[in-house]
Amino acid sequence: MEERIVNSPIRPVRIAGIGRYLPETVVTNGELEERFGVPTGWIEEKTGVIERRRADVAGGETASIMGAAALAEALGDGPLELDLILNASGTPEQAIPDGGPLIQRALGLHRSGIPCFTVHATCLSFLAALDVAASMLTVGTHRRIAIVSTEIGSTGVSGVDPKSESLWGDAAAAVVLERTNPEQGSALERVLFRTWSEGADLTSIRGGGTKLHPSRPGAVPEDLHFQMNGPAVLQMCLRRAGRFFAELHPSLRTGGMDGSGPSERIDVAITHQPSKAGLEGMERFGVLRERTVVTLDRLGNCVAASIPCTLYEAIQTGRLQRGQRALLFGTGAGLSMAGALLTY
Repeated sequence: MEERIVNSPIRPVRIAGIGRYLPETVVTNGELEERFGVPTGWIEEKTGVIERRRADVAGGETASIMGAAALAEALGDGPLELDLILNASGTPEQAIPDGGPLIQRALGLHRSGIPCFTVHATCLSFLAALDVAASMLTVGTHRRIAIVSTEIGSTGVSGVDPKSESLWGDAAAAVVLERTNPEQGSALERVLFRTWSEGADLTSIRGGGTKLHPSRPGAVPEDLHFQMNGPAVLQMCLRRAGRFFAELHPSLRTGGMDGSGPSERIDVAITHQPSKAGLEGMERFGVLRERTVVTLDRLGNCVAASIPCTLYEAIQTGRLQRGQRALLFGTGAGLSMAGALLTY
């Protein structure tokens, strides 16, 4: 079956504010290597992570509190004029209510009436929400939308696998997106999503839903733990990457980004931070190392918060400045692949 080609029009929107929240607790490789009895340097070699943050869940540090803190920074000291709060997270704080209202409440806006809901596409939730928000702003139904990705992915690991335990980091990030004029230059130029459900079982948490509810007879803890066949995911992505990047933008080619002219140049690559192997694989199918902002070594894989956390770092360090173009890219369970071109 041929993939249906959907045109993605340029949408004149701008990131008016961005914020990030990192839990105070830092877990080093030395701590984990001692716990699991693996050699010094083993974790960094296998995953590319040197340290990661851990939320103090027992102390009441929730995903909504983290997300609210990131959104507070994104809002700054300006007037609070939000038409919508989108929760774009892959690890929900609880099943019901939706995480959006929990973030609104944690921000102290529990009587504001601001609508809230979740856009959930696992690690690609931020990109999916960016697409949704840009469309709403462009058609004129909204003026300012907050997108919040807040993740406590560390709760989904089994605690017995050193590679899995060491990969995940907890973090939150938020952006405030607003409608702008085409003359100002900021725009979401292109968004491309593709899903191949033949890979749906390669990345999963099987339990927690109606199929394997925790209360059913025979339920086992493993149903609630994250499971992934990393090599199979990488190979599946590599097989499809060439066509995907060529469709996303003509200057993107497997093995590198050759666009250098004013209308083609990509100044920085903001990718999901899946793992050392995942980042190396991205270089093979179109993302160059020298233009890629890396946070994996200090933050680990922060699920959907990886892309906005890395975007935050690119902006704060000056690697992405107004008028420059960023490639946002990632893969997620499904199996899905998504990319976006954003002029900041």
